[in-house]
Amino acid sequence: MLPDSKLLLQLVEMQMPFGKYKGRLLCDLPVSYLEWFNRKGFPEGKLGMLLQTIYEIKLNGLEHLLVPLKKK
Repeated sequence: MLPDSKLLLQLVEMQMPFGKYKGRLLCDLPVSYLEWFNRKGFPEGKLGMLLQTIYEIKLNGLEHLLVPLKKK
């Protein structure tokens, strides 16, 4: 199954709307912060789904998939 390109684009364009890393692109969030969400629970809705997605991408060493999108 191919990743949804619109979803991946959102990971390189959308900024974290709150918290310690407010204003940082979702794809640039540190793994430790994503691990914290994984333990405490991801937010509801679209943001939570995007955070879970970037967490899985980083956990599985697939960040290279985002490099061409970041260059756009």
